[in-house]
Amino acid sequence: MALRFDCSAASPRRAEGLHAAAAAVRRGELVVLPTDTVYGVGADAFSAEAVARLLQAKGRGRQMPSPVLIGSPGALDGLVIDLSQQARELVEAFWPGGLTLVARHEPSLKWDLGETHGTVAVRMPAHAVALDLLNQTGPLAVSSANLTGEPSPQDCDAAHLMLGEAVSVYLDAGPTSAPVPSSIVDVTASSPVLLRAGAVSAAQLREIVPTLQER
Repeated sequence: MALRFDCSAASPRRAEGLHAAAAAVRRGELVVLPTDTVYGVGADAFSAEAVARLLQAKGRGRQMPSPVLIGSPGALDGLVIDLSQQARELVEAFWPGGLTLVARHEPSLKWDLGETHGTVAVRMPAHAVALDLLNQTGPLAVSSANLTGEPSPQDCDAAHLMLGEAVSVYLDAGPTSAPVPSSIVDVTASSPVLLRAGAVSAAQLREIVPTLQER
């Protein structure tokens, strides 16, 4: 039976919930967590079995690999290579926050996120519960906590309705503040490319990187 914890700021259950979620991740199980955009379903990024379980729970194929959430900008250099100065300026300007970067991942990493073609989509969320969990678990493969094709959930009830017992622990911190997903920028080429407009607008991104291209 899935466990659900009130993780609002004043709740005495928050620490208990974070502990239970971190333990579930270490067992290779799935957890639902709030972010600054929508609720996400997460798994140990370095467990191929856990990531496969995440994709299966969503009804999603390997051709749509899971992004990775991290708890600090410093964790980025352990995961990716060839990060440009422009990419670092975007991180400085918009992390933590609603910006996902697609970069080339470190070839030596022992993970299998799906058909990534040597890249990883990585983000640092601006949500205290998510960051507290990430600081306990390390990088998590996290995708929106919905069935593929359904709306991304802004509250724990909607996530639970779709994912049910496929998830071991639900962390409920109330409705998320943003109804839109993160913006995605590919930083693998000489000029960053906006792949998906979202929480950070193209205009905001161009204030930092004027050469930003749009797909």
